[in-house]
Amino acid sequence: MPKVLVQSEKAPVTGFTDKSRPSPLAQAIRAGDFLYVSGQGPLDPATREVVSDDIAAQTRQTLSNLKHVLEAGGASLAQVVNMRVCLRNTTDFPAFNEAFRDFLDGEKVTRTCTGGTPHRTGVLVEIDCVAYLG
Repeated sequence: MPKVLVQSEKAPVTGFTDKSRPSPLAQAIRAGDFLYVSGQGPLDPATREVVSDDIAAQTRQTLSNLKHVLEAGGASLAQVVNMRVCLRNTTDFPAFNEAFRDFLDGEKVTRTCTGGTPHRTGVLVEIDCVAYLG
């Protein structure tokens, strides 16, 4: 079965170090009944700049970007089966978790949240996911 690349104009293209060069990443790939969404961050889709230095605002923007990529792949948050989260500062977890809970509005997913250093200065959160489309 071939993989199908998914792209949304409503979410930023990520995976760049040098903005003048094309990204080596797909926003998402559909393989069979699964949609694998690349890590999304708190970037404005138009400017590709970090939207805020506030973890709650960054979480909302990251999830919004993720949602747009899911929609471009024919999915919704209701079909997400797993999310992985990387927080730059683990002390941000309570504020992150509240913004996450509010955004998901009762939807349940499995999730792993770890501390780490996202590749871009100013990025406090990155989230990827897998959705089941079958």
